[in-house]
Amino acid sequence: MRDLFVTLIVFGLLPMILARPYVGVLLWSWIGYMNPHRLGWGFAYNFPFAMLIGLVTIIGILFSKDPKRLPKDRIVYLLVIFNIWILITTALALDSAYAWVDWDKVVKVQLITFITLMLINSRERIHLLVTVIALSLAFYGVKGGIFTVLTGGQFHVVGPEGSFISGNTEIALALVMTLPLLRYLQLSFEKKWMQWAMLGAALLSMVAIVGSYSRGAFLAAAAMIFVLWYKSKQKLLIGGMMFLGVIVMFAFMPDKWSDRMGTIETFEEDKSAMGRINAWYFAFNLAKDRPLIGGGFGAFDRRYFKIYAPEPDNFHDAHSIYFEILGEQGFVGLGLFLLIIFLTWRTGNHIMRITKGNDELKWANDLAMMVQVSLAGYIVGGAFLGLAYFDLLYHLIAIMVLTKMVVLKHLEEHGGTTLQEPPVIQRPPSGRRQRLP
Repeated sequence: MRDLFVTLIVFGLLPMILARPYVGVLLWSWIGYMNPHRLGWGFAYNFPFAMLIGLVTIIGILFSKDPKRLPKDRIVYLLVIFNIWILITTALALDSAYAWVDWDKVVKVQLITFITLMLINSRERIHLLVTVIALSLAFYGVKGGIFTVLTGGQFHVVGPEGSFISGNTEIALALVMTLPLLRYLQLSFEKKWMQWAMLGAALLSMVAIVGSYSRGAFLAAAAMIFVLWYKSKQKLLIGGMMFLGVIVMFAFMPDKWSDRMGTIETFEEDKSAMGRINAWYFAFNLAKDRPLIGGGFGAFDRRYFKIYAPEPDNFHDAHSIYFEILGEQGFVGLGLFLLIIFLTWRTGNHIMRITKGNDELKWANDLAMMVQVSLAGYIVGGAFLGLAYFDLLYHLIAIMVLTKMVVLKHLEEHGGTTLQEPPVIQRPPSGRRQRLP
């Protein structure tokens, strides 16, 4: 029944995608983040819905009369360069045959990112995209939160099988990044019951994050909440809720959860943590040997650990977005990756400055702030999790760029300003003072 339900929705919306290609971005996001076909056990489980939606969306782009162009923004240019670079590193990878398999997965995420940048070009479409992404992931937050409460936190919360977020650490980081988006929706909805629904989803998602037993996500959530507190005007209220939440969390969760979180301070005694550090040294040594191009996709392999790792037999995956990029894309790839994230953060600051005090653009101010909070969680949590190519990161980058474009267009149409550089005051010639009339 579930398989039929998902299939009817997808095939029922395909004609609409041909007429309005941006619907394809929304439908792809629903399939990509919620993975509803993975909730069934029949023919839909392995059906390539995302590929079908992508193909129909591209056909719709070719024949649609709607404006479709990439924003002229330095972040977009850097994304293009980054994709060219990973194409080069794949061709020159240590194991190019294996690398092309991973490249194929990554390039699909990048393709939908560029399609998003082309088609989601209005406030309404941005809001719809954020709503679809947030609610798709919040489904697992609500589900995982209820599961954690009913089981007393005895078991790990995990994500949908066969997805980027199938593991406990991956779904936890995804939920950390989703919480600020739920906050944005709460601020944007006018009806009280919808605001309360978003708050409830956020609270249960926080419980699910705790129930994941992920130490990296725990640190990411702490960073995310701190940035949210720092940027909020209700610091006392949010601070009090944070303090109460910590007390309830430690009182509710079993001792084995507290013991696992306690290993953050004693990581030298934890084999898993030391294995990750060994993998980080491996990535650094590999990048030193191939500084420009790294090892390409699939570089984190037992064969190469025997060459570059301090402990050759202690094999671990990257478990860090930074060392994952460093090992696979070299120092150049890491520089591009970090620069894209940095400029996205700076773009958020710019949006908040030019929309401050503008009631018509309050939505953009709220969204830019919440995307920054989400990025803060990713930046910290990503230090311990290997999700460098996670589609949610690139969707957030696209959302920030698109929000900036919509804001600038609104200000231009309504005679607003874009906080240009202050005019340069010309000095009178020969250094003489000018006499006032």
